[in-house]
Amino acid sequence: MNPDQVRLTAFVKGRVQGVGYRWWTRARALELGLCGSATNLDDGRVEVVAEGPEPACRELLALLPAGPGRVTFVADRWGPARGDLRGFIER
Repeated sequence: MNPDQVRLTAFVKGRVQGVGYRWWTRARALELGLCGSATNLDDGRVEVVAEGPEPACRELLALLPAGPGRVTFVADRWGPARGDLRGFIER
């Protein structure tokens, strides 16, 4: 495992479902060379999981409030990359 790789998990709150937020997040993540997923949660949030170089993950985190809809809060959690992700999918 590459020690320069990290795993970002972000929970995005606001009006972020039904507005293209997961698609937008996937596009930004792929532009940054990240793997992961964007998932609608039952409580109305979107969970974003991304792995890759820390600077790219931090850039994605900084972009999340600018996505479509209306983001009111982003909570982030960091850890070492697991290496179990391929591509970037919308769930």
